[in-house]
Amino acid sequence: MKRFLFLLGKRLKKVEYWLTAKLIIAVLTLLRMLPPERALNLADRIARRLGPLVGRHRLALDNLRHAYPEKSAEEIEAIALDMWGNMARLAVEYVFLDKLFDFDPEAETPGRVEVNGIDVFVKLREEAGKPHIFFTGHLGNFEFLPIAAAKFGLAATSLFRPPNNTYVADYILKTRQSAMGGLVPSQAGAALQLARVLDEGGNIGVLVDQKFQKGVRTRFFGRECLTNPLLPKLARQYDCDVYPARCIRLPGGRYRLVVEDKVSLPRDKDGVIDIAASAQLLNDTVERWVREDPGQWMWFHKRWAM
Repeated sequence: MKRFLFLLGKRLKKVEYWLTAKLIIAVLTLLRMLPPERALNLADRIARRLGPLVGRHRLALDNLRHAYPEKSAEEIEAIALDMWGNMARLAVEYVFLDKLFDFDPEAETPGRVEVNGIDVFVKLREEAGKPHIFFTGHLGNFEFLPIAAAKFGLAATSLFRPPNNTYVADYILKTRQSAMGGLVPSQAGAALQLARVLDEGGNIGVLVDQKFQKGVRTRFFGRECLTNPLLPKLARQYDCDVYPARCIRLPGGRYRLVVEDKVSLPRDKDGVIDIAASAQLLNDTVERWVREDPGQWMWFHKRWAM
């Protein structure tokens, strides 16, 4: 009987995922028929209304209260609503990547997307054959970063965590692969795939602001959390430069991509990269970004769950 109930539960969950994916894809297909600005604004408005109705909204508010104890309830709620609008825009932007990303290094007039740190991209292009690591967080449309790198002839393989819904994950993967470089799902064997890219003198990109159950103990917004040590370990193994990069949403449906100068990862007395201290540096960098515009980060994530 237990076996039957277990199999039935798995089958029902699979059906639920399938129906959910069909609904999401249908909505995105309909939105694709609209001009990008109208579709994004519509998704933003709807998300601000529906977001507070889901359970994750309570988690977001709790995380925000811990991160900003000095802010009022109204200020906390406003940040959470901005977050839902940002996440809705990110979801819809998947179907408009080909229309939204208009940055051209050779263009004389600015487009929708601007890039700060062009000199860094040019420098890395001149270092062809030397491995590099980029890291970012779930801020703005972080998907634009590998597309921008490709504009400068820098192929980047990105590590990403696919959604639990396998049907949605497959849809997103196909959409992303059509517009950017290699993608490595965050699962068993991912570290080896990324190491292979670096071993061949390639570039990788890593999102560093999610909980990792077997991570090292660090702090983020003053609270203890677990952080993935993969990036520091790869940087130590290949002794390669590490660059912070992020996307900032601007008024009027515009975007700014910022590639900062390389960071100096902390080292121990023997000159070897310190894994725990480096993981903390990554957290500190992302926290600095989030504090500049908290509404562009995903506060509903269980970042601090131990």
